[in-house]
Amino acid sequence: MTWEVVIGLEVHVQLNTESKIFSGSATSFGAEPNAHASLIDLGMPGVLPVLNEGVVRRAICFGLGIDAEISQRSVFARKNYFYPDLPKGYQISQMDHPIVGKGHIDITLDDGTVKRVGITRAHLEEDAGKSLHENFSGMTGIDLNRAGTPLLEIVSEPEMCSAKEAVAYAKAIHALIRYLDISDGNMAEGSMRCDCNVSINRPGQPMGTRREIKNVNSFKFIEKAIDSEINWQIDELESGRSIHQATVLYDVAKNETRAMRSKEEANDYRYFPDPDLLPVVIDDATLEAIRASLPELPAAKRARFESEMELSAYDAHVLTASRDLADFFEATVTTAGGVTAAKPAANWVTGELLAALNKAELDIAQSPISPAQLGGLLLRISDNTISGKIAKQVFASLFAGDGTSADEIIERDGLKQETDTGAIEALIAQIIADNAAQVEQYRASDENKQAKLFGFFVGQAMKASRGKANPAVLNELLKRKLHEA
Repeated sequence: MTWEVVIGLEVHVQLNTESKIFSGSATSFGAEPNAHASLIDLGMPGVLPVLNEGVVRRAICFGLGIDAEISQRSVFARKNYFYPDLPKGYQISQMDHPIVGKGHIDITLDDGTVKRVGITRAHLEEDAGKSLHENFSGMTGIDLNRAGTPLLEIVSEPEMCSAKEAVAYAKAIHALIRYLDISDGNMAEGSMRCDCNVSINRPGQPMGTRREIKNVNSFKFIEKAIDSEINWQIDELESGRSIHQATVLYDVAKNETRAMRSKEEANDYRYFPDPDLLPVVIDDATLEAIRASLPELPAAKRARFESEMELSAYDAHVLTASRDLADFFEATVTTAGGVTAAKPAANWVTGELLAALNKAELDIAQSPISPAQLGGLLLRISDNTISGKIAKQVFASLFAGDGTSADEIIERDGLKQETDTGAIEALIAQIIADNAAQVEQYRASDENKQAKLFGFFVGQAMKASRGKANPAVLNELLKRKLHEA
């Protein structure tokens, strides 16, 4: 019998405000331990939290981006538990009245189909600090720089059925928060982390006992951790053992999940409304002003790329994977002459450019080639100044910083395509004279063999012209000359 997999994700997104959710402390990454911990963050007696308005606006942006219900009255609560890096002994969060209610996000699967995943809620909360173990013999250091950092916790419905679907969902959330400019989404720095809830059951049977994989911070590890957990649960059940609800960690080195602590069916955090914070009330005018400020979101941009620019669904999906990439593509199209250049621009961006960036381990924001430079290169291809083959040579020079524009490199290196028919005819005449035996063989052959021999003559001609002969003109003249008696 097969197993069914049920997955839900809790995604923690650090909102990109300059200060923390309830204090004026900085949120910048990489400071010395405890450099950004104020008296409010430390929970000292007599201090009061003050809500950061920017945090609320970013949460609303996200809610609108997933077509969610926005609670125009939300309440902060104290979530009470002990942890060494939780200085107050409680975490300010939202429980019964989160700011974002039910919504959804669409994900594209490997086969191109689109699946809608429900989002249960998204609520605001403060982050805890960080326990440090590496540099302390027999002790633990506490860094409270992250304490009070604003988080938006996004809770999905348990509607994903594989690790690949979970990764597609996480990537969709990542793209959305970047489009909305509410978070940098830097997973390596902890700006986006995922808790993965996984359970299995036989088809038609009730959902199994879930285990929660905590704090996974890369798309690759989300997939590997979930697959590892699924395999472990299958082995346990097929061996006659039972699954107990637990919080687990993913061990990257061993590619396995291991229990961190057991977990009761429901945790009693003794939530109660925070007495120091008033309810958050959002009026209609504020809500509509935020709605009007939203940028074009990934789904709408994909649809526009397909309809207006006549791109394939695949190209549109790749090009809208991030806002930076979509913006780069559109700027390239503008420089290259508008919508008619969309398909060539898509081919170059998704092909040559992304391959070069991947090899250099750079992202699109670090591209050595600007949209203006790539658009200029496409113009020189479209007006037959250079061939596609020579264009790759120019691209390599631009990527290496060896020139400021395609025009400069073409002029400097003498790469302009030869379109003069007289010059190409002279070149062809020389090729025919130098390869008399192949010419006779060509003329005596059937169409299939002629097609193969024709490639030989084209290669010789392109070599003689150092790749600068216009291919269309060359092919036409070469065929005419080869068929002359």
